[in-house]
Amino acid sequence: MALMFPRLAQNFIRNGYFPTDDTTLEHILTALSPDDSSGTIRLLDPCAGEGVAVTEIASHLGEQAKAYAVEYDAERAAHCATMADVTLHSDLMDTIISQQTFSLLFLNPPYGDLVKDNDPEFSKKGRARLEKQFYRRVVDNLMYNGILVMVIPFYTLDKEFSGWLANSFTDVQVFSAATDQFKQVVIFGRRIRQNQQNQNSVRQIYQSLIAIGKGDETAVPLPEMWSVPYTVPVVRQELKHFYRVTMEPVQLAEEILHVQGLWPSFSTQLCVQPQPPRPPVRQLSRWHLALALAAGAITGVITSPAGRTLVVRGDTYKTKNRKTEFTEDDDGNITETIIMTDRFIPAISAWDMTQDSQTFGELISIR
Repeated sequence: MALMFPRLAQNFIRNGYFPTDDTTLEHILTALSPDDSSGTIRLLDPCAGEGVAVTEIASHLGEQAKAYAVEYDAERAAHCATMADVTLHSDLMDTIISQQTFSLLFLNPPYGDLVKDNDPEFSKKGRARLEKQFYRRVVDNLMYNGILVMVIPFYTLDKEFSGWLANSFTDVQVFSAATDQFKQVVIFGRRIRQNQQNQNSVRQIYQSLIAIGKGDETAVPLPEMWSVPYTVPVVRQELKHFYRVTMEPVQLAEEILHVQGLWPSFSTQLCVQPQPPRPPVRQLSRWHLALALAAGAITGVITSPAGRTLVVRGDTYKTKNRKTEFTEDDDGNITETIIMTDRFIPAISAWDMTQDSQTFGELISIR
């Protein structure tokens, strides 16, 4: 069968990017069939590249299939966004994705060794590999009874990796990819709860994976046609989370350019003109004037009708009056009671600026 989305000329291998070859992808499609139930079939490719593989699978499974992709490289992510239904340009480790919400997981991870640095997540059963890291990061996103399609080098199947697959999947089958350039195998499996596993089946799958990983056995070629393909189920849970936790530089720059920060509202935010005070409802009495002076509402240069000029500053501070009382009961016991009473004292200062005044230039304090 021919692919619906033929590859572009710029597809090439670089920086650990090994896209699934066309022939292998064509044979993978024949191994999958959609569930007859109504609902959404949700696909996840966490290392999507240009999005060809996950989009081909979605097209093969029909209109009810939705393709979700994550890609780190900016150029490939931009192309993937034009094909998949939802694309995240992000490092997979910086994403939040709801667990058990995908019908099919297509995983063709980066290949290579990891620097352990005494990382406790990796035991001594096998080498620390990128393939393992990506598998552990996304396997919980696959729903139970969902289908795993994984493309990895055969030598990655050490005891640790084989144990993970044997304990978490049933109906496991391993085939050689159509091209032997990268020594790839294609692993199919249906996720199952460990308490539902048959131990004899687990042991058989484990031994088969170990033998292929050591090179003692060679996986058979991927068949062109399947008599009993894997049925991809519809999802049972809503996808609540599918986003990256870090800022995407390009998207952030576009948003800043669109919003333009505070500059459009600079005059209203930072150049607010003070509103003139409203006049009092009625003429202030001596009592009102005294309160205004004590509160500091009246301050600055004040000139009386007689021509006297004062620079006034009013304030009020609080002190406490301490009072001690002693009481004696019938038994002769003396009790000391300390009473602290708040006292508010107005402090009004005036600088006499009246010409020819006897107190010209002096600071007058009213307590």
